[in-house]
Amino acid sequence: MRIGAHVDPTDPLAEAAARDAEAVQFFLADPQGWKAPKPREDADRLRAADVDLYVHAPYVINVATLNNRIRIPSRKLLLGHAAAAAAVGARGLIVHGGHVNAGDDLTVGFDNWRKTFAYAADSGGFPLPILIENTAGGDNACARHLDALARLWDALGDYEVGFCLDTCHAHAGGEDLLGLVDRVKAITGRIDLIHANNSKGAFNSGQDRHDNLTGGTIDPELVVAVIRAAGAPVIVETPGGTEGQAADIAFLRGQLGPTA
Repeated sequence: MRIGAHVDPTDPLAEAAARDAEAVQFFLADPQGWKAPKPREDADRLRAADVDLYVHAPYVINVATLNNRIRIPSRKLLLGHAAAAAAVGARGLIVHGGHVNAGDDLTVGFDNWRKTFAYAADSGGFPLPILIENTAGGDNACARHLDALARLWDALGDYEVGFCLDTCHAHAGGEDLLGLVDRVKAITGRIDLIHANNSKGAFNSGQDRHDNLTGGTIDPELVVAVIRAAGAPVIVETPGGTEGQAADIAFLRGQLGPTA
């Protein structure tokens, strides 16, 4: 089980070393912007490194929405980030599940996800696994509650799709962490990555506010139990910079034992 952290993208390998991390996640462009990622000069070094790399797509991407001005650029940006992530040897591209606006039919949102994968297939498909991540808030979200996640996976049944489980998002989104891995796998058949985060927000608060693993409103033992049950690589997206994340990584290794 490889454990790492979300880090500054300037020099991900140095950030990994500073945290004693075996994996890193980073952005390839402004997470709040629409600019396409640029080729990285360190791509060869990143591909050759003994560190597992994951790329997080920009937060602005929402392929589910019925708003053409957001959905169509989102599809193009997602495909561009997938190509750029593959170029640095990333093992997966994480993207939030997205949502539709109030009053819109969520069924159309699920079908827009299907059309996103069909759009990618027209140009040869995504060049690396796309890992859809559960989200914390919103009453019209495609991947907050498990009943919606099941409908999303039904819509994407013709395509290979990965899943990233965020413990903070699940707790704040109103899903009990106890037994969650089994419930998710009954829907998706897989969990490819864990975002191990505690939550500043209360259960079902809808607040996407991460905390360090031994803080927050989630019993840390529940986070560890999720990781143990999933058996997937782990990324902490916790505050405190190098020191805070290194402590969280060390905590997980201590809890999970030498196999981690």
